[in-house]
Amino acid sequence: MNKPLDAEAVAILGTIDHAVLAPTLTDSETRSALESVRDVPIASVCVRPHAVRMAAEVCGGTAVCTVVGFPHGGQLPEVKALEARLALQDGAREIDMVVNAAKVLSNDWEFIRRDILESLEVVRGHKGILKVIFETDYLADDDHKIRLCELCGELAVDFVKTSTGFAFVKGKDGGYDQHGATDHDLMLMRRHSPPHVGVKASGGVRDLERARRVLALGCTRIGTSSTLAILGELQAG
Repeated sequence: MNKPLDAEAVAILGTIDHAVLAPTLTDSETRSALESVRDVPIASVCVRPHAVRMAAEVCGGTAVCTVVGFPHGGQLPEVKALEARLALQDGAREIDMVVNAAKVLSNDWEFIRRDILESLEVVRGHKGILKVIFETDYLADDDHKIRLCELCGELAVDFVKTSTGFAFVKGKDGGYDQHGATDHDLMLMRRHSPPHVGVKASGGVRDLERARRVLALGCTRIGTSSTLAILGELQAG
């Protein structure tokens, strides 16, 4: 960092989970990405499970986050819980778990409760933080998102989160679209989540203007791989 950070910069950077999740990143590329933010005062670095130990080594005092059931959420709840346990043993302190969207769309809420609870119990046993990823691009019906918010509130997870960044839905033109953290979904998730559950905006937060916007909507975490770009804008004043 070339110049001291002002209060706004510290506040914004302190909400960022820096994503290092691209599936083709080699070990050396992952290490380089982690080193690039080692001295930035972010909330966490979010890496693939095999890179948790590396992240803990490289980033020192920065919290390590990893993903469970990534990216499609179709694993059995017991498998997600095992993933979480191994990651926490490797040094992770935060777990971003993908809920089973197919079961949400099937309105199988007993399964979804178990899906979340299996990982939550493991995370709580390690005094960690659990974020539940809805993958909002797959959920066209707001009622599904609202019920997920209510259930996550009942279970007292730490955060609800919009997206993995790896979901695409077929558009009317036959192509595939990705919407990520829309204003509509963020406002809905904040409105239907109790105060003790934070909202994490993930998907499409690539610059300072968007970061400011999602925070103004009530988010308290941001998932992005554009941390250095946002830092540059903050330093430029």
